[in-house]
Amino acid sequence: MPRASEPLRKLGFLTIGLFDGDDPLPGHESTLEIIRLGEELGFDSAWVRHRHLQYGISSPVAVLAAASQRTSRIELGTAVIPLGWENPLRLAEDLATVDILSGGRLNPGLSVGPPMHYERLKEALYPDTADVEDFSYERMRRFVDAVRGQPVTDFSGTEGFEVFSDRVQPHSPGLGRRLWYGGGSLRSAQWAGEHGMNFLTSSVVKAGESTDFAEIQLSHVRAFRAHHPDGDRARVSQGLVVIPTDSATPAQRAKYEAYVAKRTPRTAEPQGPARLLFAKDVIGTSAEIAEQLYAHVAFQEIDEVAFALPFTFEHEDYVQILTDIATKLGPALGWRG
Repeated sequence: MPRASEPLRKLGFLTIGLFDGDDPLPGHESTLEIIRLGEELGFDSAWVRHRHLQYGISSPVAVLAAASQRTSRIELGTAVIPLGWENPLRLAEDLATVDILSGGRLNPGLSVGPPMHYERLKEALYPDTADVEDFSYERMRRFVDAVRGQPVTDFSGTEGFEVFSDRVQPHSPGLGRRLWYGGGSLRSAQWAGEHGMNFLTSSVVKAGESTDFAEIQLSHVRAFRAHHPDGDRARVSQGLVVIPTDSATPAQRAKYEAYVAKRTPRTAEPQGPARLLFAKDVIGTSAEIAEQLYAHVAFQEIDEVAFALPFTFEHEDYVQILTDIATKLGPALGWRG
């Protein structure tokens, strides 16, 4: 097989962390067990999605705090926290705390923009400030500055018996270099580069004149690095849904194929007024998937991935998929755990 890219340096996975609304504990425990399994299999990173008012992880920071105490090596990330739901200063405190507890393994991924269905929930989320909240890149800049130790108040020193700092505490010095921006547009890619963040390419991109997903994703990678101080060394992680079937049972294989078939029509053309273009799920044996990835022009320029686990599958399906990724697909892409 012609190897069009460098060997894969970092192998990660992304999970949504589903649970039963009437009994949420088993789903959360399953997510923690999947992360523990990922470390056992040698993955470099495990990432969790963020879901509000759904039956998926609504508090990835808390879940990753728990995961940090059940693992010792694997890096832990969010892909992504929508910052529109958060107070940047408070989030900076929480993430720094988890980073300290994890021994410096946290990789927070974030994005900007108004919360989904904002008109229907703004009175619950921001009852007094809903119409003046700023969901622009300025909100992200405030967060990045807070994490990196910039002053957030003009007061520091001792007042009575209490000592006050002018920057977020605890301060985790390395965390500012491990911030990721999850973006699906050229503008986001450029902004992330200009502000020295890492870049999570999205499996959903905004289509311009081109409707070739791989070419659009490649343009984002190149725009990000063109504006980043580290240039071609700036970190990019590619996100795609991959489903290896090497060790799948016939029943699992049939389920996986039906899942992909149901989702494929939306990848044929841009969707909605925003012209969102979805990546195709990649299914097959590890050898077949590797061949497709090596032909993917964006994959050819990256050496880190966070392959997304499909939604709605069972725990044993994720075990099979992760095991195949770690033992077959990763090595086929040049990764050495």
